[in-house]
Amino acid sequence: MKEWIRKWKEKIDLSIVYKCFLVILDAVFINLSSFLALWLRFNMHVSEIEAWYWESVWNVAVWNTIITLTIFAVLKLYSSLWRFASIKELVYVIEGCAGSVLVNIFLYFFTYKPIYRSYFILYGAGLFILTCISRFSYRLVRLLYRSHIHGGHMRNTMIIGAGEACNVVMKELELSTELDSRICVIIDDNPRKHGTYIHGVKVIGGRDQIVPAANKYGINEIIVAIPSADKREQRKILKICQQVPRCELKILPGVYQLVNGEVSVSKLRNVEIEDLLGREPIQITTEKIGRYVSDKVVLVTGGGGSIGSELCRQIAANGVRQLIIFDIYENNAYDIQQELKRIYPNLDLVVLIGSVRNGRKVNSIFEKYQPDIVYHAAAHKHVPLMEDSPNEAIKNNVFGTYKVALAADKYGTSKFVLISTDKAVNPTNIMGASKRMCEMIIQVFNNRSKTEYVAVRFGNVLGSNGSVIPLFKKQIEEGGPVTVTHPDIIRYFMTIPEAVSLVLQAGASAKGGEIFVLDMGQPVKIADLARNLIRLSGYKEGVDIEIRYTGLRPGEKLYEELLMDEEGLQNTENELIHVGRPIDFDEDEFLKDLEDLYQAAYAETDHMKTIVNKIVPTYHLRQADVIRDQKIQESWKQTFEDTSSNLPDAFLNRGVADMDVKGNKAE
Repeated sequence: MKEWIRKWKEKIDLSIVYKCFLVILDAVFINLSSFLALWLRFNMHVSEIEAWYWESVWNVAVWNTIITLTIFAVLKLYSSLWRFASIKELVYVIEGCAGSVLVNIFLYFFTYKPIYRSYFILYGAGLFILTCISRFSYRLVRLLYRSHIHGGHMRNTMIIGAGEACNVVMKELELSTELDSRICVIIDDNPRKHGTYIHGVKVIGGRDQIVPAANKYGINEIIVAIPSADKREQRKILKICQQVPRCELKILPGVYQLVNGEVSVSKLRNVEIEDLLGREPIQITTEKIGRYVSDKVVLVTGGGGSIGSELCRQIAANGVRQLIIFDIYENNAYDIQQELKRIYPNLDLVVLIGSVRNGRKVNSIFEKYQPDIVYHAAAHKHVPLMEDSPNEAIKNNVFGTYKVALAADKYGTSKFVLISTDKAVNPTNIMGASKRMCEMIIQVFNNRSKTEYVAVRFGNVLGSNGSVIPLFKKQIEEGGPVTVTHPDIIRYFMTIPEAVSLVLQAGASAKGGEIFVLDMGQPVKIADLARNLIRLSGYKEGVDIEIRYTGLRPGEKLYEELLMDEEGLQNTENELIHVGRPIDFDEDEFLKDLEDLYQAAYAETDHMKTIVNKIVPTYHLRQADVIRDQKIQESWKQTFEDTSSNLPDAFLNRGVADMDVKGNKAE
């Protein structure tokens, strides 16, 4: 039966059926209005109606019906979408009924048929009421259907903001059968709106009424419909909303979407933690960036990662001549490849799989494609994991950077941009120390090469792979607990687009040798982020979801710094972007230390952190981490033979093994 109905719907245009139904219904209502007018005129007694009145009505009925239906058609009463009917459609109905009354007056006047004068008023009123019922009853049916399908599971909803956005949201909630929201109350800070009604819902007061009203009406969903408010104002409102327990928060997008007509219930999003950071996103002049990368060959190492992929997106959008993505993880590289091919079908895109540790692979890429600009984002970045594998951190981060930087010099790259981190400042972990050495490598190359080398240093990136926010969300979804290492731990945060904007700005503005730093405002307590996410998810801390403190992880410190004291700050054309002054050091001694470090790393030494500590004076190797590493090393008593020593020399000489910059066997 269902299959037959489906096929029937496919064969028949239901819109035509609907229009025909309305025409037939209107024809019935036109004549019914005439009957009702007579019936009401004679005190609702049919027996009292004189015969000639019946005859008069009957004689003009056909012409009245045809002409009235024509008027209705001209006024688009059969082509309007009554699901979205508004005041304009109501005016059309009034005009149509008034036109029908005039037609009746004309017909009775020229046919000399007897009729009483009040007939026309009663006829017009009846026709108007019946036409409205036929059109606007759809709304009532939908409301009843919506109440039926959701039953008693409607969400009591509060809307903050009594402007146009509120009007749009309420209309769509009323029309939707899929959403289960019942608007109970509206909040607005404008005193002139207090006590007024929007679609039958009262505006009860300002933001001071949010919590009392939520308790009074049992609110479990709050929609912030103030697209024009800035981040700071939104944050104040959201902080008040967080006081409502077991309440989900949603927020509308920016005002430009409202102007463009894009704001709808479908645009509602859950409040993200970015909304509570208390600062506006950094604004970058894309025109300058576009001019810089336009018609250039650009290489992005680690192009499949969180930062690397966003770099690729923004670079592709700015008219790059050729974009080369180099990444060791094929799944990530494949995802960004498919995305860019779909969005930019004419983009000259090359995706290559390989490791920055492979010097020969890196050199072959530079020789073949001759990149003008290199964004070096490939790195191991997870602090606890690198604490357990310090040699891998050094191989990948330090010497991967060295080999890519060396190739950039050798093949005449114009600019090389290193993606660094605030963990490079006075590092307490091997990951941070390795990135500090990367910055030092860049400094050495910049002083000795025609290529311009710069570093970009920023804090934690919201939503990136391995960041704390996705972890918290997953823990909340699983019912908790939410794990925080320490109640006082603080971090600087930024969004992925901000981080990428900084990187692109560095490439466009750099003269060589700079360390670019973003002013990210005040640091945020991780524990506060956890509490906010719990509240924003509709749960109550300590009741529904517990926060559990697990202690600082190896290499982790309570706070991060953006600059060392010696680096200082210089302003740029963007007031939120600063330049740190590189610290001088003995470059020749550093290069010699790198050679020793290279041999030690590939020899799998068990005291890598001690060696790094001597090379990077600012690296604070904590005694607790030293003791922990010693215990791990003691569990590895057996000496394992290097398998490469068993391979014939002829095999090695064919170039299968990786080579360092001097041509020595690396592994």
